[in-house]
Amino acid sequence: MKRYITFMLAILASLSMSADGLAPVPFDAQLMQGSLDMRLRLNMQRLGEEKYQPDNVFLTMQQSGDWPGDTEGRTILALTLDAQALHSASPNLEEILRRLPAHLNERGYMGPVFPDIIHEQQLSGNGWMLRGLCEYYEWKHEAQILAMISRMARGLFLPWKGHFSSYPVRPEDRKQDVGAASGETVGQIGRWQLSSDVGCLFIGMDGLIHAYAVTRDEDLRPVIDELINCFLGIDLLAIKAQTHATLTALRGLLRYAALTGERRLVDEAAKRFQLYTEYGMAENFGNYNWFRRYDTWTEPCAIVDSYLLAVQLWQQTRNVAYLEWAEQIYFNALCHGQRQNGGFGCDNCPGRGSGTPNLKVNIPEAHWCCTMRGAEGLSNAARYSMQQSGDTLFFPFYRPATFKAGIGKQRVEVSEHTQYPFDGAVQFSLYMAKPCRMTLCFPHYAWMQDIEVQLNGKPAKAEECGGFLMLTRKFRQVDHIGIHFRLADRDLPLLNAENALPEARRRIQHGPLLMGRREGSDVMQPVWHLMDSTVWDTNDSGLRILFE
Repeated sequence: MKRYITFMLAILASLSMSADGLAPVPFDAQLMQGSLDMRLRLNMQRLGEEKYQPDNVFLTMQQSGDWPGDTEGRTILALTLDAQALHSASPNLEEILRRLPAHLNERGYMGPVFPDIIHEQQLSGNGWMLRGLCEYYEWKHEAQILAMISRMARGLFLPWKGHFSSYPVRPEDRKQDVGAASGETVGQIGRWQLSSDVGCLFIGMDGLIHAYAVTRDEDLRPVIDELINCFLGIDLLAIKAQTHATLTALRGLLRYAALTGERRLVDEAAKRFQLYTEYGMAENFGNYNWFRRYDTWTEPCAIVDSYLLAVQLWQQTRNVAYLEWAEQIYFNALCHGQRQNGGFGCDNCPGRGSGTPNLKVNIPEAHWCCTMRGAEGLSNAARYSMQQSGDTLFFPFYRPATFKAGIGKQRVEVSEHTQYPFDGAVQFSLYMAKPCRMTLCFPHYAWMQDIEVQLNGKPAKAEECGGFLMLTRKFRQVDHIGIHFRLADRDLPLLNAENALPEARRRIQHGPLLMGRREGSDVMQPVWHLMDSTVWDTNDSGLRILFE
């Protein structure tokens, strides 16, 4: 009985976090299977290796490349989320947290105290530290972690209250067409020590907003409002903002909108996500590292942000188009970026800027950032797979898994089996102590044709609403629902006409899967792979994904 009460309290706490009552079920109420489970396990294994162990994870300012808190924060975030998604102990996490206070400065954050300089990369790196600690606190609810979050947020941001509006946002103030995959400091304007990752200040803003969510420290709100107003005033295209920083900021806006009820922030995030899909998204649904810099590379950190943002926009708007973006980002960009060792690396951006229609490896593994952020993408792909609003269960993505949910006082278990996106059959089995009335919602994506819903092997009438098929009834103690459809082959225009090669004008997709072929072969195959060892070799020619 005690375990059941704990389970129901977790369900209610999860639902209370969403502005409209729609929220994922808790990690401990879902267990993934299939390829996503394999990806999570390999990522956790990679994060247990030497680089991420307590003796090595804490870096000096020089070792970090002027990114204090970045490696440490992303590692804590990754270990915290992977452990919850896998229902397992996290290697080294507790020891890293035990050692963390000894590495904080007198104001409670990573790196030196700069009395007269606002160090953009320090704010960004500690933004990841705040995110990691907040996720851990939301999991374990340890008072000492909450105190650390509060001290860090106040010590890092409050001294600069009133100065964030002076952040240099004019294109002529920022060095463009510079910067490597890891980012670097590139000069000073006024008090500001600036980064080649243009806009990474707002990664710090995202961490501050998460800190406010767990501390509810009202002293943080004026600073958050100042940062948001500064961000909304930026011409992202003109300044060639880093897409990773931009997408992280937009996630922060949605979190703040859910906390404060400021609907305008959802609209602002939606407008900028559209801008990203037009000028920041590569043809495999990855990203250009900066807006309109088409000769750059993808970055799984940004890909993760785009995936999370798309799902969160759906949660706020119920527009299924955002789920379609998320599904295509997941299979064609996030999965392609994961390497055979469980880490994540960068790919090129096919098109005019790179001079090739082929998708191929740019950096085998970005172990300093993307391997850790990949954990957040994979764990949330699991967390988002079933969501609940009252007596309605949504299955936004078809993933093999088992779930638990509370409908009133009734406990419901759901088992989902599928080989999607490689075939069009999904089977759900419901198990309850007694019959229960509820609504089940299954996505009807644009690439699904001839869709049919069955209940216990017989056709069932489902209402279509908002891109979902809704089946409402009093379900029996054991019921089986089948979803059957045909995955369409689609000949699609390019996402970005500006970066189009003269001889390449279209993409080919099978369902959500982007297709390609190797040079000299007529055999089409998806860019999706399951730890293909060739997706590590920078000399491999890759897959041609842009066609005449």
